[in-house]
Amino acid sequence: MTIDAAKPTIVLVHGAVEDSSLWTHGVIQGLQRDGYPVKVFSNPLRGVAHDAAYLRSLLDTIEGPVLLVSHAYGGAVITEAGNAPNVVGLVYIAAFAPEAGESLGEIAQAAPPPAGAVNVAPDSDGYVWINPAKFRESFCQDLPADEALVMAVTQKAPVGSTFGNKVTVPAWKSKHTWYQISSDDRMIHPENQKRMSGRLGARKIITLDASHASLASRPREVTALIDEAVKATTP
Repeated sequence: MTIDAAKPTIVLVHGAVEDSSLWTHGVIQGLQRDGYPVKVFSNPLRGVAHDAAYLRSLLDTIEGPVLLVSHAYGGAVITEAGNAPNVVGLVYIAAFAPEAGESLGEIAQAAPPPAGAVNVAPDSDGYVWINPAKFRESFCQDLPADEALVMAVTQKAPVGSTFGNKVTVPAWKSKHTWYQISSDDRMIHPENQKRMSGRLGARKIITLDASHASLASRPREVTALIDEAVKATTP
């Protein structure tokens, strides 16, 4: 594996109830085989402003251009942090892409509740979890049961108030974007994904017959979209 320093650094941003390992189901390996420098951002899940500030601190350490790639809640984080001057593009993988002054909760209300919503609830401290017994059917129904079990017992919990946080200046208004819709998503309704991707003015939108965890179940297609974004943003 030879890393090409002339290419943008790809920063992968995971969503809520998951950790960085979701990218290891093929996306990281595929990008590194293609010679791309890759960094994985460990999303704190403590609110959009907090998490975006933490991401900006990582971006400040990277020399050269950066392509931000997000999944799920991570889309809100890159939307807020992506105005950093070294960011050349944004890739949304079944992700939230809020408008200015819009929260994730407001986006969710714009479509019928997704099927997995009934299995999501806060605990007594206000952290939000997916019922482990219902994790696979809600989050990753197209992955093997043993993989889903590991995800269920290692899930991270976002602060419930995060879903009321509003984005200030959306980076997608000034950066090139790409979007992948998951047509069988049970966490973010596919109709909401279509609506958000449509208003981005994305350079390319693809639809995969996949669950919310498309980056794990369809890594080749997701990697191909990221590769296309890199090539479009590399002089």
